[in-house]
Amino acid sequence: MPDQDAQFELDQSGPVPVLRVMGDWTIQTIGPVDAQLRALRELGDSRPAIVDVSGLDDLDTAGAYVIELSLASSPTAPARMIGDHAVAGRLFNEVRKYVGVKPEIPPPMPVWQELLDRIGRSVVDVYEEAIDTVGFFGETVVAFGKAIANPGRVRWLPTFAVAESAGLNAVPIVVTLSFFIGAVIAFLGKTILQDFGASVFTIELVGYAVLREFGVLITAIILAGRSDSSFTAQIGSMKMTQEIDAMRILGLSPMEMLVIPRVIALLVMFPILTFLAMLAGIAGGAIVTMITLDISPTLFFNRLNDNVGVDQFWAGMGKAPVFAFIIAIIGCRQGLNVESDVISLGQRTTASVVQALFMVIVVEAIFALIYMELGI
Repeated sequence: MPDQDAQFELDQSGPVPVLRVMGDWTIQTIGPVDAQLRALRELGDSRPAIVDVSGLDDLDTAGAYVIELSLASSPTAPARMIGDHAVAGRLFNEVRKYVGVKPEIPPPMPVWQELLDRIGRSVVDVYEEAIDTVGFFGETVVAFGKAIANPGRVRWLPTFAVAESAGLNAVPIVVTLSFFIGAVIAFLGKTILQDFGASVFTIELVGYAVLREFGVLITAIILAGRSDSSFTAQIGSMKMTQEIDAMRILGLSPMEMLVIPRVIALLVMFPILTFLAMLAGIAGGAIVTMITLDISPTLFFNRLNDNVGVDQFWAGMGKAPVFAFIIAIIGCRQGLNVESDVISLGQRTTASVVQALFMVIVVEAIFALIYMELGI
């Protein structure tokens, strides 16, 4: 049946004013009587304290709220209701809690105090995040040790699938970026060193930069942005659809089922990608050096072998397993921390990439200090 218009009348014939409501009082019908109801609200303490619902048909919380606003009613002294209605009494009791309640507005906070508050909260969040990450790192090391001791428990098919998607499919972008990084280093070295008459040392600059730093660093940055987000999104989606809860019910460990295959895949593929990145970077630097300095390939590779040496290659390759472990752990941990909503998935994916990039740069700096102290 179509909605009936909300109507009311104020009966002041008796000793106490009575508000009679008729028709449907719902969110669709109360708009036309709002202006008339305002006059009742302006009566103050003279507002009616009795409501007659004998003629009331449909009622929802919006209608009950505007009726309560027009009554001299409070949680301690509720208005009296006369007449029978299926839900009116219950709805009036519910909305009465919110009539006349004003939201508490916190006092304005000075800028310096708000800044200190945000800094403090950020420090606490970083501390808690670091503690959780260290704990997850320990769990992963234990699970990885068990996998090494018992290779039959490793899920090799998903491991190969992750190695293909996270490692093999990343070869084109890793090689391309490393090639251009090597070319840029050669251009920069040639431009700066020719002012000192030492353009030929561009070869050593390319060798040291690509083999020692940029080969492994570019690979880590690409995988942190490309594969880490993929790990978090995949595991987070499984967490949202309760697949991980189902694994636990079946007695399966999410660490063995999801984390260990990704860790193994990155530990295998990261050094391979780093090696390809080094080759591409050297190739880019060699092409630019040969073109701009008119150096033969024989001279380039002889100087690279004599003055740079294979120790710089191993200095860069030694970082690869560490970066692979860090990237895999961060991506899987953020995925397992996803909650049951899409917003959490987006936040955790973003946090995964940011944390991985941050840790890659920090660990790279630590390696630089260690190599400097050891004279490598």
